[in-house]
Amino acid sequence: MEASLTLRPPRHRLDRRFITWRTLQAVLWSIGVLGTLGAVWGYAESARPYLGPVILAVAVTYAVNITVMPYARYRTHRWEATEDAVYALSGWLTREWKVVPISRIQSIDTEIGPLQRWLGLASITVTTASSEGKITIEGVDAKIAEETVDRLREVTAATPGDAT
Repeated sequence: MEASLTLRPPRHRLDRRFITWRTLQAVLWSIGVLGTLGAVWGYAESARPYLGPVILAVAVTYAVNITVMPYARYRTHRWEATEDAVYALSGWLTREWKVVPISRIQSIDTEIGPLQRWLGLASITVTTASSEGKITIEGVDAKIAEETVDRLREVTAATPGDAT
């Protein structure tokens, strides 16, 4: 019989470099999207009356995404990996709380993209058999992520259960 899990706020914040990572991602995406829309606006004269408001709306959205979103996510996202479960609290508009018991974990992965590598960050993904059971923790210091994944692999290997 599994022990009951107590719902409480996860203990760990993301690394402060998460703000820089998310800001850089938003800036790069805004350059690509607004650059493409701007090129279409420049070459397709007949589309200008329609594209003008679209470009303005997209620019405002990216402005918020660049200036507000990284800080809001940093303040609200939390995570923790214990001997019993992996906890993640995420979302800056809609809050999502996920708890995955150790006995349900099927795989534990680390992802390090180019910007993350440059900033020394990593993402940890914990997957279960359920399509709803996946937890992704972004913006973790790469060394802490490696230690956490190694510890989780040891704990899950020693935990009885069929991970279904």
